[in-house]
Amino acid sequence: MTDLTTKLQETTAYLKNAGIGPVDFGLILGSGLGELAEEIENPVKVAYEGIPHFPVSTVVGHAGQLVYGNLAGKKVLAMQGRFHYYEGYSMEKVTYPVRVMKALEAHSVIVTNACGGVNESFAPGDLMLINDQINFMGANPLIGPNEADLGPRFPDMSQAYTPIYRKTAQKVGTELGLALKEGVYMGFSGPTYETPAEIRFARIIGADAVGMSTVPEVIVAAHGGMKVLGISCITNLAAGMQASLNHEEVVATTERVKSQFKTFVKATLAVL
Repeated sequence: MTDLTTKLQETTAYLKNAGIGPVDFGLILGSGLGELAEEIENPVKVAYEGIPHFPVSTVVGHAGQLVYGNLAGKKVLAMQGRFHYYEGYSMEKVTYPVRVMKALEAHSVIVTNACGGVNESFAPGDLMLINDQINFMGANPLIGPNEADLGPRFPDMSQAYTPIYRKTAQKVGTELGLALKEGVYMGFSGPTYETPAEIRFARIIGADAVGMSTVPEVIVAAHGGMKVLGISCITNLAAGMQASLNHEEVVATTERVKSQFKTFVKATLAVL
């Protein structure tokens, strides 16, 4: 038995004892988007700090707890606050919650983030369905010995973001009157915002949005054979496209669109 497998058994045993049962969908909620977890019915809340082998989120706007229960007719396990490579955690730690979701029988994950718009047709407050990603973080969570019971040595990333989920979400968006964007998310390590030159580079190679999360989690989800729906909230225009960048603007924009975001995610979850 590997060290990671042992850790997963210890973590899931703790969570089951805390009242968390089988999961349909994992939810990873980004900066300013964690309020969706407050909509979960009959919630079981477990603080990260008490969970074996879990890191603790240190970012403003991240509550730092798991919330389990019913949402839109599905059993969900939501992360109010995620872990980032720039916080100093290893890629294994960053992606550990996805492993836990899979170990709790989740077949799918909905991953959300707050990010900067690179596509010049985007505006702050837009919601973008992620159709592909670019890993520019300088690391990969699967580096090292492969654990065959968790996934293949060389996982296929051709359709890491499940096409039928995206098609369903687009249909829901249309029904709700939302002008959803769609595009490629490019992950940087952070914690600095990108330079204007890096944003020009990102646009040239096909990125529509940039951020400091999501990419490692989706790699691990693909490794575990999970289906993925990715939703980005464009909170600002990327470097060189507006005067300056700051985290307060990120939180303020997500606050402005959170009602729309919550309605959209719940309506999509109901029909997935």
